[in-house]
Amino acid sequence: MFNFMVTSDGGLTTAGYVIAIIAGIVLFLAAIYFAGKHSEKQKLTTRQLVFCAVAMALAFVTSYLKIFTLPWGGSVTLCSMLFIVLVANWYGVGTGITVGLAYGILQFIQEPYVLSFFQVCCDYILAFAALGIAGFFAKQSHGLLKGYIAAVIARGAFHALGGYLYWMSYMPENFPKSLTAVYPIVYNNSYLVAEAIITVIVISIPAVAKALVQVKKAAIQ
Repeated sequence: MFNFMVTSDGGLTTAGYVIAIIAGIVLFLAAIYFAGKHSEKQKLTTRQLVFCAVAMALAFVTSYLKIFTLPWGGSVTLCSMLFIVLVANWYGVGTGITVGLAYGILQFIQEPYVLSFFQVCCDYILAFAALGIAGFFAKQSHGLLKGYIAAVIARGAFHALGGYLYWMSYMPENFPKSLTAVYPIVYNNSYLVAEAIITVIVISIPAVAKALVQVKKAAIQ
């Protein structure tokens, strides 16, 4: 089944793309269901659909706006993770994780690379789904900031796990041998932390913070 979806060079076959797209659509619809369950007014389902769709679209567009890219995958983008975190902040953990799963599949379709099924899960599915844990902090003071930081850490953990299992052979020869044991952590967190710093600075700007509060009110009213 897996070989049916993957080409010999690690890309996707036509069938692989079709299956990935269908899975993304199903997960996105599931996210809308969770968002509807989160709301006391079921009539807002269409509104929630629009906000989730716009957030995912903005995440996808900004994922192309790369400040720099590392040689073996990973890049610093223009706050692309923030938009998935916002969904979790608006509608809770269940919706955030499900939208993150759908977005992970979208990223997989965008730039697929397959070594094994579990590697795909670590690098795409679970890593982006982990952004949904930001919803745990939604009701706390500075919940968006706390949730974003926790989400980045969680995503980094899954990328690091994939690094230990599949990417150690790609470690540069000039990387300090004494730090070999932490190479996947250093590599993956180098771009995640860089993007996180940029995003935290942006959302800490008073005008941006106020705008995000107003957007949240519109999303959940």
